[in-house]
Amino acid sequence: MTKFKSLALAALFMFSALPAQADENAARQIITSQLESFIAGDYETAYTNASPTIKSIFPTLDRFMSMVKQGYDPVLRPGNYSFARTENLSDTRIVQEVLIRGPDGTDWTAIYFMQLQEDGTWKVDGVNLSSGAAGLT
Repeated sequence: MTKFKSLALAALFMFSALPAQADENAARQIITSQLESFIAGDYETAYTNASPTIKSIFPTLDRFMSMVKQGYDPVLRPGNYSFARTENLSDTRIVQEVLIRGPDGTDWTAIYFMQLQEDGTWKVDGVNLSSGAAGLT
């Protein structure tokens, strides 16, 4: 293979990965926005990051926050967090693993289900929370 063909092939692979990487980055920005909004006590902004499906289940901010406070304390008050593995399920669905240190020092794994909206934005469409290092397989 010539040097030019090798470079062209490498460029093709690099550019074909860009949309998936852009989606992953955009989804991570929404998760970060939601987590930082929870930390700041800006629950209205956190709620705007929820998908229409989540908003149909929890149609008011009070109902949404009641659910979060009852079952998602590590997400509501993370000591710190970092992004781990990402899985693209389809063009409109991403699963993002987030490692969280809870307010009591316990480690948690949050699996965020992200959904692409018609306007091109990503929204949180669900979170599975488990203690320890359980995550994507």
